[in-house]
Amino acid sequence: MSNYDRVLYVSHEINPYLPENYMSYMGRQLPQEAQDFGKEIRLFMPRFGCVNERRHQLHEVIRLSGMNLIVDDTDHPLIIKVASIQPTRMQVYFIDNEEYFKRKHTFFDDEENFFEDNDERSIFFCRGVFETVKKLGWMPEIIHCHGWFSALMAIYQKTFYADDPLFGDAKVVFSIYDEDFEEKLDPRFIEKLKYDGIEGEDIEIMQDPTYDNWVKLAAKYSDAIVYGSEYVSDDIKSYVETLGKPVLDAQPEENLMSVFDDFYTRVMEENSVIAE
Repeated sequence: MSNYDRVLYVSHEINPYLPENYMSYMGRQLPQEAQDFGKEIRLFMPRFGCVNERRHQLHEVIRLSGMNLIVDDTDHPLIIKVASIQPTRMQVYFIDNEEYFKRKHTFFDDEENFFEDNDERSIFFCRGVFETVKKLGWMPEIIHCHGWFSALMAIYQKTFYADDPLFGDAKVVFSIYDEDFEEKLDPRFIEKLKYDGIEGEDIEIMQDPTYDNWVKLAAKYSDAIVYGSEYVSDDIKSYVETLGKPVLDAQPEENLMSVFDDFYTRVMEENSVIAE
């Protein structure tokens, strides 16, 4: 029997707002099935400039907007928008900011150059999710993050938000997909996290800010790992094996929630035993 009721889903790709692939399918289908299972869900993604606001009827939520988040010692306004996926009546919250998300591409420009501030955009997105959920006054029991852009949710939950009564007891599930990039993130990434009180020894692996190390950092601080793709690097898989955490392999698209309901329950049970 399930021992959880509320799941926070965080993904940088959700269909129909971005083209369908396995991640954007999972980003929509899994929350939808969880809702059909009677779970209370919240669903977040970035409001990339390529998301068509008019077609998808996004509108700003004034009562949730208006905060500023500090990234690299600079204030950045946080704007929250929302849309509904019909006919499921499932709401999607969008994290928006003029500087970080207005551009018409997700992570690469027209000439396939990796955006130099992708690390800051991820910090802003993940902090924005936490701060918006705080304003909603909602307590997730499971936080399921899809893909590298939401990877920092795990370390923030275990450090910056560890004493927050809304998030301190949540269990983080991290789905790793086949989305490797060759470029390195900003070498000052560690310095930027220090503004949020996250110490260097916690993120020492990011001295070399590669995709693999970014994913390993998320795996280290997550409570469970899902392989969202059949193709995940051997280096990452070997590292995950050393962590001894619950792992779920890539799933077929049918009856997702029946599998994930069991997995979420296992994660809650294993971590409650550890806590005792």
